[in-house]
Amino acid sequence: MSETVPQIGEQNPQSPAGQPASAAPTAKGRGPAWLALLVALAGLVVGGWSAWQLYQQQDQAAQQLVQFQQAGEAAQARVKASEEHVATRLAGLPTADELATQRDLLISLQGEQQRLARSLAEVLGKSREDWRLAEAEHLLRLAMLRLSALQDVDSAIALVQGADDILRAQNDPQAFAARGELIKVLEALRGLPQVDRSGLFLQLAALREQVAGLQLLAPEYILPAEVPSTVSVSDSSRWETLWQEVSRYVRIDLQADQDVRPQLAGQSLAQVRLTLTLALEQAQWGALNGEPEVYRRALAAAGEVLDSYFDRDNQAVQALQQRIGELAGQSVATQLPTLDAALDTLQTYLKRREAGVPPATEEGGQ
Repeated sequence: MSETVPQIGEQNPQSPAGQPASAAPTAKGRGPAWLALLVALAGLVVGGWSAWQLYQQQDQAAQQLVQFQQAGEAAQARVKASEEHVATRLAGLPTADELATQRDLLISLQGEQQRLARSLAEVLGKSREDWRLAEAEHLLRLAMLRLSALQDVDSAIALVQGADDILRAQNDPQAFAARGELIKVLEALRGLPQVDRSGLFLQLAALREQVAGLQLLAPEYILPAEVPSTVSVSDSSRWETLWQEVSRYVRIDLQADQDVRPQLAGQSLAQVRLTLTLALEQAQWGALNGEPEVYRRALAAAGEVLDSYFDRDNQAVQALQQRIGELAGQSVATQLPTLDAALDTLQTYLKRREAGVPPATEEGGQ
């Protein structure tokens, strides 16, 4: 073999002096090794972080899966409950035969209800007509009462007119005679003279209030003024002093051209005023109750009291006397028609209607 084995201790002629031959490659290989180590560490960190993220995602996915399972179980429970409820209701529904039977019963019930409604309408219609006719009779009786008790012609006309309106609304040929009597009464009442009883009552009340003003109309003697204390007794004679004292109690009128009447004062005047007031109150009662004799007699008594005890020349007395004379000529009562025939005819019509008697056929003119 011609190859020669290098000996230990030989120097490489290309390497520097005093350094081994492998020193240069070793220094050059450390840089890549550290870089590879850093890259490995970075890859390890990234792998750990990725593994942690994957673990977190798996945990969340597991929780969501549990929630989804719970929601699915709840939905299944609700669906099952709804199915059970629907099944229960379906089980409670009637069958086709039962539905047909109920339909037939409903149709029968509706027909019976319609028949009852028609019957009730007929009964109520007849009852309403009977009530209206009873109301007409009641109105006629009220009119008779107003005429007999108060002689109120206006109210009687309104009441009789209401009864006639009810009969007219019935449109019944059998009510012809009753309506004829009512119209006769209406025309008789409308032809009566108008009597204002309330107005006469108020006028007499006003005159009665004027009686209090007649108190000062009676003659009254006014004493002469007292002689001043500064006047001495020597200025007047004893006869004049005596005449003044006597004139307090006695009056002598030598030129009187009228009848001498007693002078009213105190209790006598109060009694006369009370008598006049009572006479006017009695006239008020006669006017309000339609009593002509009482009315005129009371006014005549009031005129006599005025003429006998009060001054005829006084203007207030003359005015009162004139008003009493005018009111005495007023009418307080009229000859009122009777409603008995109209009431009898109406009652006869009601009896015939209740008995169901058909209207009589007219034979004349055929």
